[in-house]
Amino acid sequence: MTTAALPEVTVGRLTRRRLLAYGLGSVGTGLFATVPGLLLLYFMTDALAVPAGVAGLVVALPKAWDALFNPLVGAASDREAVRTGGRTRLLLAGALALPATFAAMFLAPTTGAGAAIWVAVTFVLAASAFALFQVPYVALPTEMSPLPAVRTRIMVWRIVFLTLGILVAGGAAPLLVDRAGGGRTGYAVMALVVGTGIGAVLLVPALGTRWVRSRPGPEPLGLVAAFRTARGNRAFFALLAAFVLQAAAVAIMLAAAPYVATYRLGAYGLTSLLFVCLVAPSAVAVPLWAKAAGRWGRLRCLTVATCGYALGATALLPAAGSGTHAVAATLALCALLGVCYAALQVLPLALLPDTVHADRARTGRIQSGAFTGLWTAGETFGLAAGPGAYAVALAAGGFVSSTLDHPVAQTATARTGILLGFSLIPAALMLLSLPALRAYGRRRAPRETEPSR
Repeated sequence: MTTAALPEVTVGRLTRRRLLAYGLGSVGTGLFATVPGLLLLYFMTDALAVPAGVAGLVVALPKAWDALFNPLVGAASDREAVRTGGRTRLLLAGALALPATFAAMFLAPTTGAGAAIWVAVTFVLAASAFALFQVPYVALPTEMSPLPAVRTRIMVWRIVFLTLGILVAGGAAPLLVDRAGGGRTGYAVMALVVGTGIGAVLLVPALGTRWVRSRPGPEPLGLVAAFRTARGNRAFFALLAAFVLQAAAVAIMLAAAPYVATYRLGAYGLTSLLFVCLVAPSAVAVPLWAKAAGRWGRLRCLTVATCGYALGATALLPAAGSGTHAVAATLALCALLGVCYAALQVLPLALLPDTVHADRARTGRIQSGAFTGLWTAGETFGLAAGPGAYAVALAAGGFVSSTLDHPVAQTATARTGILLGFSLIPAALMLLSLPALRAYGRRRAPRETEPSR
């Protein structure tokens, strides 16, 4: 069997400038991943009068397309890497196409059924453009260094910038909507501003990572062959299963935030504050989790953070339920959840390249594109399943959609469903991810043992 050479990248060559150029792209991916998850469902039900069940399908179905499309992009990325020694072309294609398609999602010219069709089509286009950038972007750390400790350092930079992008998206996007007058006009202004920002930051890594030499194997694999190669990597699929469940849990909470702010805490304007309290602590916690992982092990720290997130989410049920201190208690718990959220962001991505490198001993290939295509497809599925499931829960609870001009008072059952989706359902998904993490711990390669000092 022919063995692929590892990329010859040394720690000395991984300068702060190169880390900065790579990490900045995560600001853009954070913006795109967050704004639709936080606002698109609410935009359809409360600005476009799309029924909750239909809105849930609109959010979920385009992402189901991604589950098929992302592995195709992964295989195409590996083919490009074999031909050219890099992944720049796909990165550029995604960076140039995403801003316009993102903005189009919030520029629906009508309401009701027509708006649902418009959002579904533009969401598919935007998700496809995002995949062209995201799949090769996630593959790059595996090729930037063969050393696990250095790859963890790369992920710290990436997640710090991702957290910044998420924080800006969650804090500024609802505020932009509100300041621009709300309704369809407010969302249109927000989309144009955020879309422009996405384009600006994605171009930095697309052009600034051309130094990375990609060598996935002696020849490119097709999609079927790449999946067949990846199928035997049980540690990868165990880690992916845990990550998908955790992504779904976080996505449900994001989708629920505007509803909780409006119908449980009394003010839509609290959406930004809820989000900031959830995400801002993670910006500080990311390097702390990285240090803790170096001492006690990445998997152990990830397990602790998962349990902590489940406990904190459960506590939100009584905290946001009623009482004069509901707002303060909810914000405080969101801040504690933010600390755990940091670990859920950085540690799975720090473990992912280990599974790719470990697979080289089994197959003789480093198929970064194939694995990251499957990984981003799973992530996309989790991020879509969260809002989709929440929309179904809203519909089952009797939630009534409306527009800005014709608001609707929700029933007690609907308001209870809103709160359950913000607390117990995410907690249950976090607990369900623990067996998958345990399975990863049993199946990972000996070289991945923790900690490494």
